[in-house]
Amino acid sequence: MMVACAVRQWGLVTCLAVVMVAQIQAADADQAGGDSSAVVRRLPASSQQFFDRFESELTTKWPKNRTMNIVFHGHSVPAGYFRDGRVHTFDAYPTLYHQQLCQQYPLALIDVGVTAIGGEHSVQGAKRFAEDVLARRPDLVFIDYGLNDRRVGLDAAGNAWRQMIRAGQAAGVQVVLLTPTPDSHEEITDDHTPLSLHAKQIRQIGTEWDVPVVDSYAAFQQLVIDGNDVNDYLSQPNHPNREGHEVVTRLLLELF
Repeated sequence: MMVACAVRQWGLVTCLAVVMVAQIQAADADQAGGDSSAVVRRLPASSQQFFDRFESELTTKWPKNRTMNIVFHGHSVPAGYFRDGRVHTFDAYPTLYHQQLCQQYPLALIDVGVTAIGGEHSVQGAKRFAEDVLARRPDLVFIDYGLNDRRVGLDAAGNAWRQMIRAGQAAGVQVVLLTPTPDSHEEITDDHTPLSLHAKQIRQIGTEWDVPVVDSYAAFQQLVIDGNDVNDYLSQPNHPNREGHEVVTRLLLELF
């Protein structure tokens, strides 16, 4: 996988996986098989237009500005669960992303809501998507359910992700998908593990629905390939620590 090395806001030198996005031609998708080695450097046209407008609004001064609403929907990882049920809200990627956006766009009024529930999978999340997510009238929604979707299987999870994308697009919301963060019980460099297969499906759904995919799984996979220990990014086998959440945050910041 192609990566770019950069020094980011936390003063860390990190290899950033280029954000996987959904503007992949069908032939390219078939050739890549949804694998993390297929890297696309541009957003789908509709998403690029959205993020251009979104960034423009982030630079608009009062009194012409408005509240920009972002929602993170998913399971325990975006909810901020670390080890033994302890919640580290201020070390989780939704809050880190919020902080970085506020620093980069000091004129902006940005509201970040987290509708994530620990232990939930996408089938459950889809059932409450309208009431809990769309009711907030978000501009931008991030969906992260891959870790827990192993419990419901690829077919049920795929249907649930598509249902949420369909509902979001019908409401005029920009949806962004995230592939899962690691689980140390599975070998992250093995492309045939359940988690890897869910990551692959999420990429394929992004292509199918022409929506951006932030490829967290590929980023951690590349870190391990480069000689890093995946446990250095985890608070417990299936939850990232602060360093792991920073990896995801840096990918989110690459969207615009």
